[in-house]
Amino acid sequence: MANDSKTWRCGKYELSFDRPRIMGVLNVTPDSFSDGGEHFDPDAAIEYGLSMLDAGADIIDVGGESTRPGFTPVNPDEEARRVLPVVRALAKEGAIVSIDTRHVAVAKAAVRCGASIVNDVTGFTDPKMVEFVATSTCGVIVMHAGEVAVPTRTHATVQLDTSAAAFVAEKAREAAAEAAREAEKPARRRRGKLLGEPKTEAKLPGGVVQPSLPFGDPEPVPESEPETPDAERTAPVAEAATAPEPTPEPNDHLAAMMRRSARREEAYVPTSQLRRFTLPDSAPIMRRVMGFLSDQARTLIHAGVSRDRICIDPGPGFGKSANEDIVIQRETAKMASLGYPLMCAVSRKRFVGAVSGVTEAVARDAATFGVCLGAIQAGANIVRVHDVTGFAQFLNGYWAVAKPQPRRAFVAVGSNLGHRCDNIRAARDMIAEIPLTCVSNCSRIYESEPAYETRQDAFANAVIEIKTELAPLVLLDELQKIELELGRDRSKKAKVNGPRTIDLDLLWMDGETHGGKKLRLPHPLIGERDFVLVPLEDLMHDPARFFRFNGVDVKEPEDRVGHIVGELGRM
Repeated sequence: MANDSKTWRCGKYELSFDRPRIMGVLNVTPDSFSDGGEHFDPDAAIEYGLSMLDAGADIIDVGGESTRPGFTPVNPDEEARRVLPVVRALAKEGAIVSIDTRHVAVAKAAVRCGASIVNDVTGFTDPKMVEFVATSTCGVIVMHAGEVAVPTRTHATVQLDTSAAAFVAEKAREAAAEAAREAEKPARRRRGKLLGEPKTEAKLPGGVVQPSLPFGDPEPVPESEPETPDAERTAPVAEAATAPEPTPEPNDHLAAMMRRSARREEAYVPTSQLRRFTLPDSAPIMRRVMGFLSDQARTLIHAGVSRDRICIDPGPGFGKSANEDIVIQRETAKMASLGYPLMCAVSRKRFVGAVSGVTEAVARDAATFGVCLGAIQAGANIVRVHDVTGFAQFLNGYWAVAKPQPRRAFVAVGSNLGHRCDNIRAARDMIAEIPLTCVSNCSRIYESEPAYETRQDAFANAVIEIKTELAPLVLLDELQKIELELGRDRSKKAKVNGPRTIDLDLLWMDGETHGGKKLRLPHPLIGERDFVLVPLEDLMHDPARFFRFNGVDVKEPEDRVGHIVGELGRM
């Protein structure tokens, strides 16, 4: 019940979580880890975004900078050039668009172009980003990006034998060890450089010391080893690189951390430490992740961002090992208990490949669905995936048997060919036969003037109230099948808004907002259609007020189209 009661306010949209919401990944980049370059062209990206909406995505997450391990930072101007045309086009089609960026200039421009959500991979650690979202109404996603490993503590040896011989032998061993350490120093320097210790501070011009962003506690630098300069820590090892790589800006902590993550993946680091358990202790890891998410959410709230605009994301793959990612995913219920909408963004990540044995990122979708299912059962509300079509089918199948959930919806019915009233009654009977669906109420049948295309016969119109457990796009497919069975011509040669034996429009469904070419919810033309609003008065009190509350622009009766001219009888 706690999960069902959460809502997420994102600009003019409000998402409920009576079912999990699907966020489709749209990378407008040439170098993303699983689909780099496929949608780099703006037109290709827009087309793919619309196809994800038609496949079942509730949100489209548009990103113009890859944050894969070892990524190359992109300047804000180039990132904006990539994403803004895509954001603008998708928002125009009624999509809930999320902008995946860590640059405040890009976030501002995207929100002006219609984005409803800012997804900041650095968790709003930039005060300017906090200041911006506090002055807007967009939803925000706070993500944790950082190392969570606990520094290993070394314990001093205790001398129990106090005899003179033992003392002399111990001193000899210490001297030999010291000599070995001195001889090994160059090798240790190279190894430290390869592993890349996190910076604890960055030197700014003028000698000012800038603390690092809270992506994770830094590992301690051994006292016996001099401090490595900042530039040397973040730079790649020339000997290990096959080609020269651009060095990130000195203060680009995310890029430096993900470069370390890439090197950890490529290099095996031997250790003599043995573990008694398959996974590290969850308590210190979750203190860091949940502590950061809670602190950043409070920072946003204190800045003026309302709590119902905040979503949290533990950031799988961002500076974390496979073992740590599994620990975090197993603690999904604890993160959900914080009370914010919770995102599961594990799609095709390295740890998914590690647990499934799948090397290629694009082949990890089935394993991704399994991890997402575990997260949903533990309380995750939003699932960020690359394969929207496959996951929507997966989720619809699971939800149908796991979560009985009838919801109210309205279907408009119209006909102006053949026996109009008989066509409407036949459609009603066939709607009642749709799986997981029943007809709960019907308006009277009215006669109306033709709308949009006026040179045709008058229409018979009604509205049917139903209860259904189907997803909106699945229900729409069933309604279109009924149209075909009753003789509706949907071929390209058919005149738009012309004569038809039957027309079925899904007007509204409880808790659903949707954009795209195939389906828009609420139906964008409800507010101007008299032949819809008048029949709705038989089913609810003041439909104009109801739909205005749901964000629909409802016109005054004299400004509508398809005016009702008479009544043809009861359904």
